[in-house]
Amino acid sequence: MRNDPSSNIRPSIRNVTSRGVPPANQLSIATPLPKDVNVSFEFFPPAMLNGSGSFWASIERLLPLDPDFVSITYGAGGTTQDRTLDTASALLRGSSTDVAMHLTCAGASKGEVNTTAEQFRATGGKRILALRGDPPKGSDNYEPHPNGYGYAHDLVAGLKRLGNFDISVAAYPESHPESLDAKADMDNLKAKFGAGADRAITQFFFDTDTFMRFLESARKSGVTAPIIPGILPITDFKRT
Repeated sequence: MRNDPSSNIRPSIRNVTSRGVPPANQLSIATPLPKDVNVSFEFFPPAMLNGSGSFWASIERLLPLDPDFVSITYGAGGTTQDRTLDTASALLRGSSTDVAMHLTCAGASKGEVNTTAEQFRATGGKRILALRGDPPKGSDNYEPHPNGYGYAHDLVAGLKRLGNFDISVAAYPESHPESLDAKADMDNLKAKFGAGADRAITQFFFDTDTFMRFLESARKSGVTAPIIPGILPITDFKRT
């Protein structure tokens, strides 16, 4: 069992809520999970790492659940690259939990992507969520960088050549919106595993039967690696 991760990260804000005020006792930490349940948590990098009380308060509330890892997202077209790297590195320095950094190949050369991965590794990071990434705002279509990794399976292969990273990739129970059909989408997932991915984390879904059918299809297609369901708590029904 790892040391209590809540004991060694940002002690000055251990007892605040996301609004920066002392919480009610019953809300000071999240409810313990069943022993047979493992989770990870995904966070957007804060706009400003120092002084971002709500971000660190959320981390404080959730680390007592002993997640397998915490991941930090990457903006469209790599727009949050520095913030993602800085936040992931700060979490690695300030806590005992594993941290995964999202990394995309959209809008960046291979050299730029490799440099970011190596910088993350230099801080002790070994987990990466490798994604193709979305086109930058204002662009409707994805265009691979002329000197970059074209797609997620290319990125996975490149990262595996670069170092012994633990790599997660994305999976889509309802198929990626740009895929031709479900078979093409499954072939793409298999290509990512063939390139060396260790597991897949799915896009969120509204019906558990959709996930179970997708999982069954993946197993029938020869995928044996872990496929982890992605869960998104709904806070705004109109936007979801």
